[in-house]
Amino acid sequence: MEMEHINENTIRVLIESADLEERGVTFLDLLGNHKQIENFFYSILEEVDVDEQFHESDAITFQVLPNGNGLELFISKGGPLNDQLDFSSASEDLNSDEFSQYIKKQMIQNAEKSDNKTDEYVSHTEDETKEIVLKFNEFEDMIELSKMMHLDNAVTNLFLYKDIYYLNLIFFIDELTERSADEEIALALEFADKTPVTQGILEEHGKLIMEKNALELTRHYFK
Repeated sequence: MEMEHINENTIRVLIESADLEERGVTFLDLLGNHKQIENFFYSILEEVDVDEQFHESDAITFQVLPNGNGLELFISKGGPLNDQLDFSSASEDLNSDEFSQYIKKQMIQNAEKSDNKTDEYVSHTEDETKEIVLKFNEFEDMIELSKMMHLDNAVTNLFLYKDIYYLNLIFFIDELTERSADEEIALALEFADKTPVTQGILEEHGKLIMEKNALELTRHYFK
């Protein structure tokens, strides 16, 4: 892990994949496990010794950016920036769940490439979509599928349910070009299996790990 002062108000921390492994944390944990997010980033703050770098009363803002080898964490003092949370190191009423949601939101937003388009598609009627739920024997199969399947006209959601990973694929039929939905499903079945588990069951009883762009996010974080 490397640390440098960008200026008197900002510290840049480079967190490589090896740093995550040493702490027993994966990118998947940071995307889906609130407690892991909280513990990991507070351990980083302790190592950086923010209280020593800044005054104890300084408000702290975070920005998390993915890069090819891991994450870049920018820690700044001063007033809160737009769409960022303001944490005071002297405060005792920190909302850890809010912090976890904030970090996850940043990681997803910075890795997504075409979210605006999928937001528009989500409003389509059921008649315009074809949907399937697949289950993986192990998460490595999801990683391999993400390398092979590049979808411009679909929403992909990844769930964890009873310790099994499920991928919910929603295709927008009117927008498909090179391959039909059936051809894409045939490719997915090389890495996953059909399941009677429905999207409704996953939404009610499962845990949403990656939303809308699960394939893109997996490809980005698990190269």
